[in-house]
Amino acid sequence: MKKIFQNLLVINFIFFIVSNSSLANEKIKVGLLLPLSGENKEIGQSVLKAVKMAVNKINDPRIQIYPKNNFDDPKKTYEAAKELYEDGIKVFIGPIFEKNSNNLAKLSDATFLSLTNKLNKKNSNIIASGVNAISQFEAIKKFKNENGLKKTICLIPERNFRNEIETAISKSDIKMKIYYYNKEPTKLTKRIEKITRYSVRKQNLEDEIKRVENSDDPNKERLLEKLNKKDTLGNINFDSVVISGFDETLKSITTSLMYTDVTPKKTYFITLNQWFDTTLLNEMSSQNLYFPSINKKNYDKFKKDYSKVYKDQPNQISLIGYDLVGLIYHLSKVNNFQINNKMFDQKNLFKGKTGVFEIENKRIKHVLNFYKVENNKFKKIF
Repeated sequence: MKKIFQNLLVINFIFFIVSNSSLANEKIKVGLLLPLSGENKEIGQSVLKAVKMAVNKINDPRIQIYPKNNFDDPKKTYEAAKELYEDGIKVFIGPIFEKNSNNLAKLSDATFLSLTNKLNKKNSNIIASGVNAISQFEAIKKFKNENGLKKTICLIPERNFRNEIETAISKSDIKMKIYYYNKEPTKLTKRIEKITRYSVRKQNLEDEIKRVENSDDPNKERLLEKLNKKDTLGNINFDSVVISGFDETLKSITTSLMYTDVTPKKTYFITLNQWFDTTLLNEMSSQNLYFPSINKKNYDKFKKDYSKVYKDQPNQISLIGYDLVGLIYHLSKVNNFQINNKMFDQKNLFKGKTGVFEIENKRIKHVLNFYKVENNKFKKIF
């Protein structure tokens, strides 16, 4: 009996060694669904290069990448994914654009880490991995709390990503009053004037100047001198404004705010992730502008490394692709190198180039830093 028990122990030990050896040699197969030709081929090729950089950095022969051209087309995206799926691949990076995810629910036990930042979660097997609006508004919420901001308004475009912003505000449980704007310059200016009560405040100043002029106040001259240096008189009923806008629209809004005598000296100007757009540094209306973002130091290092390898500058999205390789590798190790869709269910943290990823219930959230445009530089706040 003792001999039988010893034999069973030996068999179990051998099984344990073989099993763990098998797990250790398990291949981490990752499909890539990218536009490698056509209008968006430069984005796709940049992501592909960044993914190759990440694989080289990890330096583990178990991780294998299988790129496929999806031609930036929903039907061809599905065909490419199905072909890789039939070869045993269950985890994918891509597609980049939300429109190409439409048919991927058919491959229900595969997981697609889309590089989009869109929050519309149509299919449970598609995880939006971009820097989404929820991540940004949670960082804004932290900034508000740290600076004691109680009266925040948010300017949202009537079209484009309106639903994204509304969803993010709701999900992040951040309190702010919402105003919508039309990007057409004349309509935008009028809207800002109305929001800031510009005409009322302008009239208040004119009335006060007349009142002082007609008064017998012994300090009349001194009071008039002060009033004549002002543009308006009266409160604007908010201490901070979140501007959902980019490029020329953002600059138009900040310029309009300053025209209506709402300046960063009196009010906090906050916007969304700008990917460290250097044109902001030279704009007077962009000085003292705050925004949530990925980690700048890491981003600069990534761009430097990418340029050194490829003699070119990376697309912003490629940084997400780079980090997703590391994320998949990290989760596969946590999951004993068993590659399946359950990898993205349990709560987990991963620190990448963009910063910290929080993963839970097939959702990814970025824990972002906060920056300020000050003296023609990007200054880190937290």
